[in-house]
Amino acid sequence: MSSTSQQKLRIAAIRFLNPAPLMWDFEHPPLAAELAERYQINLMLPSQCADALASGAADIGLVPVAALATTPGLRILPGCTIASKHRVRSLLLVRRAAQPLTQLRSVAADTASRTTIAHARILFHNWKNPDVPFIPMAADLDTMLDRADAAILIGDPALMALEERANRFERTGEQLLYHDLAEEWHDLTGLPFVSAIWGVSPDVPITERIIDDFLHSRDHGLRNIDALVQHWSRQLPISEQTIRSYLTHNIHYILDEECIEGMGCFFRLAAETGILPSYQLPTTSALTK
Repeated sequence: MSSTSQQKLRIAAIRFLNPAPLMWDFEHPPLAAELAERYQINLMLPSQCADALASGAADIGLVPVAALATTPGLRILPGCTIASKHRVRSLLLVRRAAQPLTQLRSVAADTASRTTIAHARILFHNWKNPDVPFIPMAADLDTMLDRADAAILIGDPALMALEERANRFERTGEQLLYHDLAEEWHDLTGLPFVSAIWGVSPDVPITERIIDDFLHSRDHGLRNIDALVQHWSRQLPISEQTIRSYLTHNIHYILDEECIEGMGCFFRLAAETGILPSYQLPTTSALTK
């Protein structure tokens, strides 16, 4: 690392709504100024966070959990996650109603999150269509469905697609089915869908101060949901009610034992189906705070 990097840890963060509570202290007083002396924030897509850690361009990143199996030496910062214990609404598979899951010939996939794509691959194995090709595309539902039989949308574009569902039907007359991938995962496994964790580069010591900085930021963010709702309702064409429900009911931010069990199940099934290399999670006691 350069001397500047040694002074400030470089954080690869995500520019979606769902990590907003995790970032509270880094973006708001009274602690933002103090944290800016220790951390440098760079905003990007989840898959780019993983690349930044793998290349050495970041020290800590909010990475798709799949990156743990493909990035040697990557470690988990205890305590924080982006997960869903039932329905999430921001991870969607959208398909034409007339075409069964078993008969889909192609899926246009928003590549923003490798973990979501890996979960979807596991689900397609369960749906008896394991070899359906995924076509990487930008997150635009109309364009995706012009090119493929179904589409995977992730993050804010998925939320907006749900908001626009009735309008799209009026505009096109096309009957679509919207599968919530976290709900489908829970139906299959009975466990949470864990999207992301704070990953730490192998050459960065995980100190108690770092752990506390991120835990306190999460906790303060969860205490300031009203402010986050007001801010994000001005950034996205989504109602305050929808954003509040999403941040308080759909997303789960605490890396608890149930989430760790969900991650373990994900890595086991991903390895069994050949989607990811084999990966063994650390012990629960090393990950919960």
